[in-house]
Amino acid sequence: MKPNHLLIGALLASASLGPAIAQENKNVTVVLAEETDLVEPCMATRSNIGRVVMQNISETLTELDVRDGGGGIKPRLAESWEQVDDNTWRFHLRQGVTFSDGSSFDAEDVKHSFARAMSDQISCEIARYYSGMEITPAIVDEHTIDFTAEPAQPIMPLLMSLLTIVPSETPVEFTREPIGTGPYTLAEWNPGQNIRLERRDDYWGDTPEVSGATYLFRQDPAVRAAMVETDEADIAPSISAIEADDPELDHSYPNSETLYLRLDHSMAPLDDRRVRLAINHAIDREAFVGSLLPEGTELATAIVPPTTQGWNAKLTPPAYDPEKARVLLEEAASAGVPVDREITLVGRTGNYPNVTEVMETLHFMLSDVGFNVDLQMYEVAEFENLYSKPYPEDRNPQLVAAMHDNARGDAVFSMYFKYHSEGRQSGIADARVDELIAQATAATGEERAKLWSELFGYLHDDVVADALLFHMVGFARVNERLDWEPTIATNSQLQLADIAFE
Repeated sequence: MKPNHLLIGALLASASLGPAIAQENKNVTVVLAEETDLVEPCMATRSNIGRVVMQNISETLTELDVRDGGGGIKPRLAESWEQVDDNTWRFHLRQGVTFSDGSSFDAEDVKHSFARAMSDQISCEIARYYSGMEITPAIVDEHTIDFTAEPAQPIMPLLMSLLTIVPSETPVEFTREPIGTGPYTLAEWNPGQNIRLERRDDYWGDTPEVSGATYLFRQDPAVRAAMVETDEADIAPSISAIEADDPELDHSYPNSETLYLRLDHSMAPLDDRRVRLAINHAIDREAFVGSLLPEGTELATAIVPPTTQGWNAKLTPPAYDPEKARVLLEEAASAGVPVDREITLVGRTGNYPNVTEVMETLHFMLSDVGFNVDLQMYEVAEFENLYSKPYPEDRNPQLVAAMHDNARGDAVFSMYFKYHSEGRQSGIADARVDELIAQATAATGEERAKLWSELFGYLHDDVVADALLFHMVGFARVNERLDWEPTIATNSQLQLADIAFE
């Protein structure tokens, strides 16, 4: 042990030796804002899990290329695919691939992975992206599988970029020891402390430069930034704009997250359009930009970013008008709406830099115009119980502050589970919305874009479905020993294979 202590002492004491020794170290340390409460592959579309699991431990059939302007859908575990008929797509699977337990990858694993993700025995995050469609996998042979959808899904290859593949023997329950085909395995998980991944020697693809990764969790963005600056960490993928003051280490990136307040239309007083409109007019969105949120943050008029097909450029954010908000509340009260009923404002700790201060400011703005608001902040696991159905029966009317990530260019990844009457995270039930979602999901080309645009407008202007707030901007701090820059996908996944060393 003594020589190791001497080596560590020399490393800390000698700046001249530091870069040379560091160059030999192919392990990286990533410091995240939220603890990872699960390492379940079917939950990998949730950002605090995806940054560890997605494409590191567990891979998908296809992958969306987001670098250099994006190259569309590229192969991952599927080498190629074609459309057999209007409703069916055939995927040809890569051969010679093994899972980290040594078992071979084949079509049976793909079929089981989909069935497991969609099972009502566990609540997989992935399942929400396939809501509103009936998809049936059918094995053609050991390395070929068909997916048939009703209604037809013209973007099926894109949909398959979310399905994480597990061995067919994987039980239909959350696992603590994920087995995947990816270039890394889970070596250690100490809940609340750290996670450690190790590189596989038998990975089917190119060998990544990173030999292993340790994930640490620190809520304070200043602490995360300082850890990279002092070489305690290599990447802090989410720091605040205030901490992003070092042009040599800090990178801004186009975050695909949209921050919004989900309004619960099933309960008074939020079932009244005047009250929902009052909430929107009570919020001074511009006041957040350049203060609690960085410059470059955009005001939102839809739950998806402007890069999404069918974006409705005619929509404008509600004006900040506290007096109008008060008048709307008075009108609703005169009509018998219980506008003084306590409303719970729900937030998620560690969700983004300055989240607590943003929530406190929203609480003040809503209270200022006459709302009776109680602010409650929750850790991620508790928050999920309020965010997805079944919602608690004993709840007060809720304004749930959430961030939704859609970097995939199509609203199908958002609209059903956010706005359909049966959607897992929907706060509304509107027949016209349901109809438009069904029509747009099955449409192609210009007709698809037109229908999505119509739906965005109807939700924003006619229904006043939610209080849409901001399209977010991300900042990451990266150690100078790494050759890596964040992308629009960094908020939801961080592929270790993309990291090189200077």
